[in-house]
Amino acid sequence: MVKWHGTKYPGIRFREHPKRKHGVQRDKYFAIRYQREGKRKEEGLGWASQGWTLQKANARLSEIKENQRTGEGPQSLKEKRNLLKAERKKEQVEKEQNAKDNVSFNSFFNDVYCPAQINKKSSSLKSELSYFKIWIAPVFKDKCFKDVSPFHCERIKKNMLDAGRAPRSLQYCFATIRQAWNMAKRDGLVNGETPTKYVSVPRIDNKRLRFLSHDEANILLEELKTRSTQLYSMSLLSLHSGSRASEVFGLEWNDVDLENGLLTLREAKAGTRTVFMTKAVKSILESRKQIADNKLVFSDRDGKKIKRISNSFARAVDAVNLNDHITDKRQKVVFHSLRHTFASWHVQSGTDLYTLQALLGHHSFAMVQRYAHLSDGALKKAVRGFEKRINDKDYVVELRKEEGK
Repeated sequence: MVKWHGTKYPGIRFREHPKRKHGVQRDKYFAIRYQREGKRKEEGLGWASQGWTLQKANARLSEIKENQRTGEGPQSLKEKRNLLKAERKKEQVEKEQNAKDNVSFNSFFNDVYCPAQINKKSSSLKSELSYFKIWIAPVFKDKCFKDVSPFHCERIKKNMLDAGRAPRSLQYCFATIRQAWNMAKRDGLVNGETPTKYVSVPRIDNKRLRFLSHDEANILLEELKTRSTQLYSMSLLSLHSGSRASEVFGLEWNDVDLENGLLTLREAKAGTRTVFMTKAVKSILESRKQIADNKLVFSDRDGKKIKRISNSFARAVDAVNLNDHITDKRQKVVFHSLRHTFASWHVQSGTDLYTLQALLGHHSFAMVQRYAHLSDGALKKAVRGFEKRINDKDYVVELRKEEGK
């Protein structure tokens, strides 16, 4: 049974440790007793070896009694401990938040954002690093997230446009800022919206308008054939199927169904889609299949996946003068013009835009509306039919009868 010893201070007692000593005396454990709301309370303070003395115990008891008298402050040891615990927690939270508040955008971009982009294409990450180094870092400098404002984004915008950079480049630069900002927001470094949200970007219209006539396409294909059989085959495939360069690069023999004349494009932006081969495409693929020694239909010299269209394509375009006197980039013939030509030819031959959307693999119908003007022939025909109908006397009589009802 524990033996308690009274002291000269009312409400304070102690017990001795059976073995452990503090100095020359046995270690003592102090406790205080007091009344609260008509009930006797007793709470332990601690050991003399932990720094407790009769004087300190008496001071703590006096503090509690005074708090009870005034109704202010902790009125028990438990309350005091809880308050101290809450204060320490608050201090820790404030310390951590202060550390977060002092993280600069530039250091976060280099130390956290970039290492996290392991799943991005190397070309995409390279572009983001370039935007950061040339345009973002010099303006943001060592500013913390909370100090970065739309003003700084306006400065980046001015710098880029003054340097002659296209609105699309500005859009990509702002996208880089936005992605890093949103990651920082996820990590609790910032609460507000990205400052790019409040900065307008000039209207972007870089849609390619140029498409080839049938004669131009044939001339270009013949020129490509003299330079590279593979480049010629890739170009014909794009022209006859509307395939993007990336879709052509990723095409594997497992995705080629020669028997049914179908191609499965797995590198498509909007997800895997199936396209139908023309006779010309089927003939080319049958020839390549006979000498195929790679799972890829088209590959580079090392048998690996092609990363970009050869410069031979641009040289072929120049050789047949398709870009002579053309200054507008949207009007210049590039590899993607073959996909645009595929779509344009379809609309001119009567393919409706919803079918074209499926053929091109677009998520949005808005993406194919650029070709609507090419179907003016069909619209004109519809108007002429409508006009003929309203000039028909029998139709006019019937219409008046309906209006008189």
